[in-house]
Amino acid sequence: MRDGLTGLTLRGRAFLAAGATAIVCAVLLGQPNLTRIGVLVIALPLVSAFVIGRRRYTLAITRSVHPRLVGAGQPARIELDLVNAGRSSAGALLVEDQVPYALGTRPRFVLQGVARQWHRRVSYQVRSDVRGRFEIGPLTTRITDPFGLVEIRRAIPGVAPLVVTPRTVALPPIPIVGGWSGSGEHRPQVFAAGSAEDVSVREYRRGDELRRVHWRSSARMGDLMVRREEQPWEARATVLLDNRLRSHRGQGLGSSFEYAVVAAASLVLHLDQHGYAVRLVLADGTGADETSTAVLERLALVTTTQHAKLDVGWTGDQTRGGLVVAVLGALEQVDATALKKIRHDAGNALAMVLDVDQWLGRSAPVAADDGAPTAGALGFRAVALGPRDRLDTAWRDLGRAGRAAAAGLIPTGADR
Repeated sequence: MRDGLTGLTLRGRAFLAAGATAIVCAVLLGQPNLTRIGVLVIALPLVSAFVIGRRRYTLAITRSVHPRLVGAGQPARIELDLVNAGRSSAGALLVEDQVPYALGTRPRFVLQGVARQWHRRVSYQVRSDVRGRFEIGPLTTRITDPFGLVEIRRAIPGVAPLVVTPRTVALPPIPIVGGWSGSGEHRPQVFAAGSAEDVSVREYRRGDELRRVHWRSSARMGDLMVRREEQPWEARATVLLDNRLRSHRGQGLGSSFEYAVVAAASLVLHLDQHGYAVRLVLADGTGADETSTAVLERLALVTTTQHAKLDVGWTGDQTRGGLVVAVLGALEQVDATALKKIRHDAGNALAMVLDVDQWLGRSAPVAADDGAPTAGALGFRAVALGPRDRLDTAWRDLGRAGRAAAAGLIPTGADR
């Protein structure tokens, strides 16, 4: 009864007030018939509260998200398994699932005939144009009487995460030639007998077959050396995302930073599909060797940082001779040293440089800082991008610049 009384709606409270007023007026005016009307009006919401409050249903929910990781603009399906584990029925229920505003309106379902051991599965779709991690839930149930006098709300705990990754653009294949440790032209190679110069050897281990002993290297080293069956050359690539706040312009989905995130996500997916072990590195130097799915999940949550300089602590043995693709914003003179270090350690360095002033709506070119470096002048093969430029076209231009540089038509790293 207490739950029912606390669930009185505005209409139910108005009925109580009207009934009480009718009884008082009947007593003052000496109208017994008006008293009966007042009692009836008061009794109606009280009886409804008593009946609704006795419905002791226990609704259990299992929520699943398919898929858990979805691209921006793509739909995801949410499935709800509802079971009434209580000993009484609830009649009809209005069910509403809580979803963030970015995923659309809150889905509502009317469930009829909620009896003992009742089970029902419902589903709905959500879609977001904004990347990020969203919590779906908890579920809210509403039970009411036919007159709308009493409404009891109950929240069923439990949430499920949905990660919306950045939108990606399919990039065309282009020729990429790099160093021995990270370019995509290298794959594991099987070695036959040959000289010590063209074979990879290691120390003899117990159990190795004698036919694998490389006698020329053994004589030179003074210890038994055996041939490796294959040399672990691996295609490695690093995608650098400049996420410094000072390097970008604009706000929200139309900012240059969001464009840079889309570019980085597209590069990660493209390089992974072409056999690269891809690593994502941010401006503050944070990064790790992860799968493409994990990298996309990181990009779903990445934000801008207040770092003033590009941290190059991640360069070294892991990037030496490998491929580096940088997505850069506005460059300053202070960035020259870091970019030179990255170019020195990389076997091949590409750059997509955003003309961030275009994101401010400036149609005419703005006088740049005379001391600001350009990626092309620092040895990168670079291309400039604006908010209306296509990523796939820019990537194809980088490939054409690479073929022209290989043919000697233009200097390597010329700024396009």
